[in-house]
Amino acid sequence: MKELLLIGIGAALINNVVLSQFLGICAFVGVSKKVETAAGMGGAVIFVITISSFITGVIYKCLLEPLNVTYLQTIVFILVIAALVQLVEMFLKKSSPGLYNALGVYLPLITTNCAVLGVALTNVQKSYNLLEGVVNGFATAVGFTISIVLMAGIREKTEHNDVPAAFQGSPIVLLTACLMAIAFFGFSGLK
Repeated sequence: MKELLLIGIGAALINNVVLSQFLGICAFVGVSKKVETAAGMGGAVIFVITISSFITGVIYKCLLEPLNVTYLQTIVFILVIAALVQLVEMFLKKSSPGLYNALGVYLPLITTNCAVLGVALTNVQKSYNLLEGVVNGFATAVGFTISIVLMAGIREKTEHNDVPAAFQGSPIVLLTACLMAIAFFGFSGLK
């Protein structure tokens, strides 16, 4: 149990997928304009990463390793992730059209979000068993959600501030992300 807790805290805070590993930046910057949209994207990412961690773990352990075709892992993982994103997209389109429209093009981009594939590959690289892989996936997705919701909150607060012309738009967003990364670096002492 202690090992699972360490994996979870490490994935969510210490090795935050966005602010420490710099994966998933496209969705992080693109969807972090409003807290509600960011939270919706975080929920979708939590679902996709957690389920894909389980499915890719099962496929890797039960199919790719026994058949000695582990070199196909990246292609297989991408196909699994793409299928899961399609399911999430269909679900959101039916159950929450407002969130579906707010996420726009960024929802299908979860398929190509390198954070999702990065978790599946990290689980294999670190030789996590199925439970450890799912915990790592869930915690990584929670870390992504924390980051994107914090960024959205900051962007909403600074939207009406007097920002110098040279820093308006993308520069202030990237500077904010940089400062957030420095703040998250403080968690590295938890190890």
